[in-house]
Amino acid sequence: MTIFATRAWLETGWAQDVRLTVTDQIITDITAGAKAGENDVRVDTLLPALCNLHSHSFQRAMAGMTEFRTAGRDSFWTWRALMYRFLDRLTPDQISAIAALSFMEMQQAGYAAVGEFHYLHHAPGGQHYDDPAELSRRIMQAAKETGIGLTHLPVLYTYGDARHKPLAGGQLRFGNSLDTYSGLVDTCRDSIKGMDPDTRIGIAPHSLRAVSPDDLTQLLANTASGPVHMHIAEQTKEVDTIQSVLGARPVDWLLSTTDVDARWCLIHATHMTAQETSALATSGAVAGLCPVTEANLGDGVFNGPDYLGAGGRFGIGTDSNINISASEELRMMEYSQRLHSRARNVMTGNVMTGGGGSVGETLYGGAAKGGAQALDRNSGTIATGRLADLVAIDSTDATLCALPDRQILDGYVFAAKQNVVTDLWSAGRHSVRGGRHVAHDSITRAYRKAMTELTASLNAG
Repeated sequence: MTIFATRAWLETGWAQDVRLTVTDQIITDITAGAKAGENDVRVDTLLPALCNLHSHSFQRAMAGMTEFRTAGRDSFWTWRALMYRFLDRLTPDQISAIAALSFMEMQQAGYAAVGEFHYLHHAPGGQHYDDPAELSRRIMQAAKETGIGLTHLPVLYTYGDARHKPLAGGQLRFGNSLDTYSGLVDTCRDSIKGMDPDTRIGIAPHSLRAVSPDDLTQLLANTASGPVHMHIAEQTKEVDTIQSVLGARPVDWLLSTTDVDARWCLIHATHMTAQETSALATSGAVAGLCPVTEANLGDGVFNGPDYLGAGGRFGIGTDSNINISASEELRMMEYSQRLHSRARNVMTGNVMTGGGGSVGETLYGGAAKGGAQALDRNSGTIATGRLADLVAIDSTDATLCALPDRQILDGYVFAAKQNVVTDLWSAGRHSVRGGRHVAHDSITRAYRKAMTELTASLNAG
């Protein structure tokens, strides 16, 4: 397959009239100043596609259901209680349909791959399926149907809180001992043999609330390679609880007791001291930021300027999937910093030195590289030898047409709507064409059917 782009943002910078060859998922040739071939796929502006490093796909079906204020003060914890009630109704077929719609929307939004932080393992009430990987297979099925790149992250979730409270209610669908979890991961590793070769399996100890220090130590000893993702310091209540139980703040405790390195992705890391921020930045790990969900849940604002200034790596995720939009995640990241600091153009590569720089390029380029690292994908930039994770946008759109190349990513992040995305390749699989997923109609029909059944069940209950 050959793609011809009017312009492309390559590893070396912007280039014009770029002809790019893809062979067996990999970019094998890039020629700038070229002429289009007769059978080339022609696009306007070609970018490295982002990786969505943190998703709970089933929560896409909850979008809009939790925006009604309950008596008293709403918080993350009241939202979580509503989510658990929702979980009591989900069937495997519905989970498949919801995941497929979520993955399709991610691709239409410019994401080539997803890290599915998958903690939904069992039937309602905690009853185990005959196949312990039943619901993981449903996620893989959805990835295969859509063509999105998948890093599947089965979650270890053992306790109801940091004091080892037993699981109850909706949490029962999550629960595994370390032994049963290890068997699940092994089964998932076998299952991906029938998937596209860019599929990966990682591990995800849910949080210091849900996994004991001893189990975390043993899990890491048993898993010498591959991605490790973990929720950390999302809420101040969580920080206070961990400090009271383990004697240190979550990020500080983890970095002090565990060999956190480049295979790690710490999700949210919202509430960190200056010392924690610097230590996380120098560890080589990726901070997995989910600005839209973090704003929706009222989590707080990540310490972005200090983290970038210390050379920290980051990527973005859609988490609850309430609004699946790559540009909106990046926009929210910067705008939250502006509101917090009452300043403009905060998140740039030269943030701590006072130098200049494009915010759009800093955010997009950082998210592309950090997301690829977090998902163990050989992507994040357009260069030979890399996976063909590519997205094309239309710079002739009214929101972008006045901008020179050096400002196109600023326009994409801050001004453009999602409809500027025209094409998307996940490891060379051309899933979005003309702004629409190739399986849009069938996936949408299945989702609507699933939601009709689900809402009827919710209303009956």
